[in-house]
Amino acid sequence: MASITIRNLDDDVKRRLRVRAAEHGRSMEEEARDILRQVVGQPSAPKNLGQAIHARFAAVGGIDLPPTKRGPVRPTPDLE
Repeated sequence: MASITIRNLDDDVKRRLRVRAAEHGRSMEEEARDILRQVVGQPSAPKNLGQAIHARFAAVGGIDLPPTKRGPVRPTPDLE
């Protein structure tokens, strides 16, 4: 297994990590490992733009828009 050292960690971040670890009944080191596992654990399948937009706003719900009134199709322009 690999190991890392984190330097220049803000005192407030370290304090919150210590509190969070205590709440979960584990060491700060194990808490940091768990956080890293959750955030960067398994790569997710790439999404296309439509799927990304849908996932972002799905919780908000949808709305029903009235149908758009359409007129006749315009003639094709003569480019000569």
